[in-house]
Amino acid sequence: MDRRWEQAVEANPALFDGPTVVCAGVSWKDPETLRLAWYRATYRLFLLRRDPEHGLPVPSVFVSVAQPTDDGRLLVGRGASSTSHPGAWQLPGGTMEPTRTGVALDTECLRRHAARELVEEVGHVVASEALELWTVTRGHHGSVGVHFRAPARPADALTEQYARLVAAETAQGRTPELDRIAFIRSPAELGELGGTSVNVLPVLAARHAVGMSS
Repeated sequence: MDRRWEQAVEANPALFDGPTVVCAGVSWKDPETLRLAWYRATYRLFLLRRDPEHGLPVPSVFVSVAQPTDDGRLLVGRGASSTSHPGAWQLPGGTMEPTRTGVALDTECLRRHAARELVEEVGHVVASEALELWTVTRGHHGSVGVHFRAPARPADALTEQYARLVAAETAQGRTPELDRIAFIRSPAELGELGGTSVNVLPVLAARHAVGMSS
């Protein structure tokens, strides 16, 4: 693992071996309660997914925000080269970090983290309590995504907030986590953007489209 991390950092010096949450299991406590077990690790553990000899699933836990526009579209962003999914379209969001000792990693904790990710990646401030739990996905490597839905906003306002964020990050010598944003109505429009997308995005785009038509 350490050898592969050194190789990865040599290829991409922007990588950061920060604390992260790894899913240890998911089960239903009752018909309305999903229980997620987890343990603490750092990002270098994820490299074992690609190791030909010691390949492990290492499922992550992440959050994202479905930010709709008032005309029915969905905001998506393209990951910058310094991120874990460079060049891939995705919803604003990120991998969970471990909580402090004695602090529960529960829905409210996930909701607060999702609100922070929306600010950091798009520049749009939403009170965490305004985010509605939307859906939960299980993607590649068994990773668990907890997705929230924000109140609708005009696309022009979101674009302006993102532009201000990019200008501020660039002025301080930092690279924005999303190097581009776009607005889509369906998985078909996602395909028209070109490039790749994270594996759960087509499913989420389809869910959004169904919700807008109902």
